[in-house]
Amino acid sequence: MNVPIKPKSQPMSFRYGDEHIAFERVKRPQTTNKVLIKVYPDCRVVVSAPEDADSEAVLCAVKKRGRWIYEQLRDFRKQLEHTTPRKYISGESHYYLGKQYLLKVIEAPEKPQGVKLLRGRLEVSVRFKSAAKVKELLTEWYKVRAKETFAKRLDAMLEQALWVKERPPLRILNMKTQWGSCSPNGHITLNPHLVKAPRDCIDYVILHELCHIAEHNHSERFYRLMNQVMPKWEKTKENLDKMASLLI
Repeated sequence: MNVPIKPKSQPMSFRYGDEHIAFERVKRPQTTNKVLIKVYPDCRVVVSAPEDADSEAVLCAVKKRGRWIYEQLRDFRKQLEHTTPRKYISGESHYYLGKQYLLKVIEAPEKPQGVKLLRGRLEVSVRFKSAAKVKELLTEWYKVRAKETFAKRLDAMLEQALWVKERPPLRILNMKTQWGSCSPNGHITLNPHLVKAPRDCIDYVILHELCHIAEHNHSERFYRLMNQVMPKWEKTKENLDKMASLLI
């Protein structure tokens, strides 16, 4: 099983005034019967509801919050108007372990090319300024940091995962739709982009995959384990979901 960057969903929609608002319905753990509505900075509307909840009942609950959803979308759309794709030039913000760092690109033909984290900045040295080269160097730097960080956090989380008898193999792999996954034989794969998130988010994904070693499906037993090892995991997951568009 895996921790999706965007959860598997069922598309639904409703009208608010003259606007057609689409949303994604996703399964919510059977620990509550409530319908949870979230509007994300990338203007996704995600509705978490119990699997056995009637579609009409879910739709009714969403319509009751129609005005709030509309206002959230309006505010986030205004923010997106001022958001531009990364150009990998000096002055941009990039994340590492939940903190923002200013990118500084240094053209130094005689020096080795590479990335350094110095005084709140990510300094990238290149022989000649090239967005493609800066991106390549940053990508490799994140992978190296991810390998080191994930290994340390896995060791720390294994102290809580008492059901895991042996340290599972860990692989780092770029994934478009998943933060992490666990194979049927207990091999864990993590997305290097996750190293840009806060440490508690990294711990959440690792614990999620360790719980899958005991219970491969999202069963009641799985969520009982998650609640035991990370009682506030839902809040941490929500924070990670909100950051997804900034980290990928």
